[in-house]
Order: sequence, then structure tokens, then C-alpha cells
Amino acid sequence: MKDMLVRLHGLPDFAELEKSLAKKENLIFRRPIAPEKHLVKAWVEENFGHYWSSEVEVAFSRQPVSCWLAQRGNDILGFACYEATARNFFGPTGTHESERGKGIGKILLVKSLESLKEMGYGYAIIGGVGPEEYYKKVVDARTIEGSEISIYENLIRKK
Repeated sequence: MKDMLVRLHGLPDFAELEKSLAKKENLIFRRPIAPEKHLVKAWVEENFGHYWSSEVEVAFSRQPVSCWLAQRGNDILGFACYEATARNFFGPTGTHESERGKGIGKILLVKSLESLKEMGYGYAIIGGVGPEEYYKKVVDARTIEGSEISIYENLIRKK
């Protein structure tokens, strides 16, 4: 899997989509706070695995927390982290399988990228991308040639 680069100026505006999801789906998008760490980490681990829950734990070590959530009532529907694995990296991110296709991931992606822009970055890296076409379409991300060997190269894997 390759890394991708995203220009942080001129990101798409999903404010209307966010308002629509708030009204139709009763969704809110926000950063979690410290008392929720164990709940968010457990949800990510249950839905996406140990590696991503470890990255969420790092996101909670930042102030403000470098993670965004999509939530309906007391239920987490999606998350997106940044600066969890490395400086200026977006990810991990995921939306609950039953909620995909509504635009939740787009909003979480852009909110995270806007947070990186607010930190002073002009570009962001999406590490070890799976759905390249998605990122190209949503935020005009570009593949970084030669990035097959990345920070994940020597990742210790469970046997």
C-alpha cells in the first residue's frame, strides 16, 4: 500500500452534508474527550482491530485530542484520527459497516485534514492507503511514488 499526499488549501466544504446528516440521521461530529477514551478505544478495537485502537490511544494523548467522532445518541458510528502514527499523518479512520455510504467518512476526513491545516501544515500524508480512488475523489489526494516502503515497513505483526 502506498501513501498519498493531500493539499490542505481548498478542501471541499461538507457543511451542508453535515447539517443534513444532523437533521435526517440525528448525527453529531465532534472531538471526544478524555473520559471517553476507554469507550472509543474499545469500539475501534471491536470494529477495526488492535492496531487501530493503539493509534486511537495515541490520539487521546494529544491536546486537543487528535480524533473526530460521528455519533448518534450514545452510539459511535465512525472515527478519524490524525497525528496518531506520525506527525502530519491522517488515519486511521473508519465508519461502522451499517452506516457507510451516507457521507460520514467524508466529513470525518475533512474535519481531520482541517485540523492539520490549523496546526500549520500545507499538505498532509495519508499513510498506507487502501481505497486510493476514494481519497482521489473526495480530497484530490495524490499517490506518493516510491512510498510502498513506508513507516509501516517493519510493523510487528501478531503471529
